[in-house]
Amino acid sequence: MEEDKKVNKMNSGMPDIDTVFECVIPYVEDPKDRDAISLVCRRWYELDATTRRHITIALCYTTTPARLRRRFRNLESLKLKGKPRAAMFNLIPEDWGGYVTPWVEEIAASFNSLKSIHFRRMIVRDSDLEVLAKNRGKNLLVLKLDKCCGFSTDGLLHVSRSCRQLRTLFLEESSIFEKDGDWLHELALYNTVLETLNFYMTDLIKVNVEDLELIARNCRSLSSVKTNDCELLDLVNFFQIATALEEFCGGSFNHPPEKYSAVAFPRSICRLGLSYMEQDHMWIIFPFAAMLKKLDLLYALLNTEDHCLLIQRCPNLEILETRNVIGDRGLEVLARSCKKLKRLRIERGADEQGMEDEEGLVSQRGLIALAQGCLELEYIAIYVSDITNESLECIGANLRNLCDFRLVLLDREEKIADLPLDNGVRALLMGCDKLRRFGLYLRQGGLTDTGLGYVGQYSLNVRWMLLGCVGETDEGLIAFSRGCPNLRKLEMRGCSFSEYALAAAVMQLTSLRYLWVQGYRASKDGRDILRMVRPFWNIELIPPRLVSDTDQLGNPIVIEHPAHILAYYSLAGQRTDFPETVRPLDTESLLSVQSCT
Repeated sequence: MEEDKKVNKMNSGMPDIDTVFECVIPYVEDPKDRDAISLVCRRWYELDATTRRHITIALCYTTTPARLRRRFRNLESLKLKGKPRAAMFNLIPEDWGGYVTPWVEEIAASFNSLKSIHFRRMIVRDSDLEVLAKNRGKNLLVLKLDKCCGFSTDGLLHVSRSCRQLRTLFLEESSIFEKDGDWLHELALYNTVLETLNFYMTDLIKVNVEDLELIARNCRSLSSVKTNDCELLDLVNFFQIATALEEFCGGSFNHPPEKYSAVAFPRSICRLGLSYMEQDHMWIIFPFAAMLKKLDLLYALLNTEDHCLLIQRCPNLEILETRNVIGDRGLEVLARSCKKLKRLRIERGADEQGMEDEEGLVSQRGLIALAQGCLELEYIAIYVSDITNESLECIGANLRNLCDFRLVLLDREEKIADLPLDNGVRALLMGCDKLRRFGLYLRQGGLTDTGLGYVGQYSLNVRWMLLGCVGETDEGLIAFSRGCPNLRKLEMRGCSFSEYALAAAVMQLTSLRYLWVQGYRASKDGRDILRMVRPFWNIELIPPRLVSDTDQLGNPIVIEHPAHILAYYSLAGQRTDFPETVRPLDTESLLSVQSCT
């Protein structure tokens, strides 16, 4: 009895689990862990709601601004995505939607703690930026308008005038109507804390270099600047003033190499990207090449040999972005010289104009060299002209840290000798068990139904997947859908599965929250898609359409885009801003047709 009293006395002095959890939960940052915590009980749900500081909404139509406000009242950071990722490749109609206005109105009225806002692929108006700046400008530290459109430099002027505590202003790849450069001048006059300024890959050309110099002079913590194609000679004073600069991207070379002897980058520079740089200009980088951790050569005019000369001088490189002109020989040099490499992105290059030679091609030879030499790789996105099972098996055997793998097989005339890639894909997925994102865009015959079944079976942790021209029949898709237990987002092109198989696969992929398909075999009356219908699941249909484009020689052509299906979970119900090019699935009509038959 006395022992029981002692135990009870000791227990009474200990805090209960909720009290302990209140102290712990602020340190839990992973969204997946947070989601699991919120499902345990009502008390933990409320603790998550009051302590959550950052939210990413992967599609702006999956919830409403009011619902976000009711649940997460103390948000400090919000990332909101609009148009589907396919919009970046002109596969989605421009007027699809993704308007930021209702979100801005709620942010202005309710989110008093918000310090960081990131809009991606959204339609932003000048009036939205004005409301945002006037109501949240004093507290806003980060504003990212990432691949957005619909606004002008007038909207940026509102931001510059009211958001004087901005640490980050990010505009990369946004479509901005330029009226003048007053926004940058205002930023230069009154901001003293800016750390990151990015208007890379925009059409902003009315940029006064003196404003950049003033920003560098006033903002002593300025560490990253990504500009448009400013002439590098005009930035000599800027580089002398910006002594803390670690990243610079943009600039251009419009004069003979000897003119650039006055250009000296800050000693702190370690991330660099230069546009229109030719072989004769590379010597500018050589003095500090060994210090570089990131190198962006996407818009440099370098050939395979130039890549080899430059890369071998960068032993500490961790991130490389370039085009397939690097060739297999360049990848072999990369594998020998850059043992710390973690991220590699290789876009398609001169082959689009029919100008590349055989040396500027990436194939299994380069992939094998990479897998054997760069063992720290975490991210690979690459366009290849040839591929073998052996190269994929080599990746699976060596790159144990790989989290994101995307491969596109270019549709050239050459015959690929080692198709299908079933065994190679299986080996890659089995070996790289940390994969969270997986993209595989092949050509017909590249992956059989058996191989597609392997993808489902061995993608245990993959949450996002892009599949192009894979599988043979509906059976392959059904086999795939029996796996992928954690798949939340699936995108497919050129696979030509039937409407019925798509619907059946969706019902088997229990974690799926988003589906985009371009090209499928529709049923005569649309009834087969009804198998996919369920509560909170929005289905949108985009019919086939003709799109203006250019051929490899730059001549205008018209191509037909196949029909799309876009489906996603939504707590907001069906959206109301449908354009003429998109229509919601009319389930009531289809159900009535089905009942009559």
